[in-house]
Amino acid sequence: MEKQDIQLSDVSRILFGEVPGVFYIEVVFRIAVIYLVLMISMRGMGKRMASQLGRNEMAAMVSLAAAIGVPLQDPARGLLPIVIIAVVVIFFQHAIAKKAATDQRFESISQGNVALIVSDGVLDLKQLARSRLAKGRLFAQLRSSQITHLGMVERLFLEANGTFSLKRSPDPKAGLSIMPSWDEEFVGSMKIDFALVACARCGKTVTKDQQPLTCPNCHQANEWTKAVR
Repeated sequence: MEKQDIQLSDVSRILFGEVPGVFYIEVVFRIAVIYLVLMISMRGMGKRMASQLGRNEMAAMVSLAAAIGVPLQDPARGLLPIVIIAVVVIFFQHAIAKKAATDQRFESISQGNVALIVSDGVLDLKQLARSRLAKGRLFAQLRSSQITHLGMVERLFLEANGTFSLKRSPDPKAGLSIMPSWDEEFVGSMKIDFALVACARCGKTVTKDQQPLTCPNCHQANEWTKAVR
């Protein structure tokens, strides 16, 4: 299409394009075929495609989406390439899953590792940075699980697919508050442990009378705050 052919007043072109009207009947058939290919492909790649997507599943979905878009809109493109691409994607997905099931190192490379983010109420800041996870998002996730401070957490794992697995502490101890500071009413209602202080960065708690200048866990100086229960 030439530059001079583009006119805002050309409503017919904007709405219907430059294809003959019969193509819209053909589009219905194309959509039906593409939908069928997509459903068969997802079924062929296993039940994980219907749950939380991992890296491999996401790559497979993007590949299928890229293959589907053009033939759906371009009458000059056939449907056979979609079927071929779907078969190739399914083959690679099965091959990767089979290899990952028997080779732990390959599984780690292709799918990622589980990261331990919180251990006994203390944040692993290096793991947090390595996982590219913002502390605000982490605290929001914990609050959604009715956690108000880190002392309630025994273990928090960031799974390879990006989901969180939480193990609550059977015997909660004092820890760093994860509630927003602007919620003064709720923060004021939390019970303060006057014998302990918590590192404002990682949540490490120490006795107030033996409070060091530098946190023994994250080695940050003068970052102490109240520990709450």
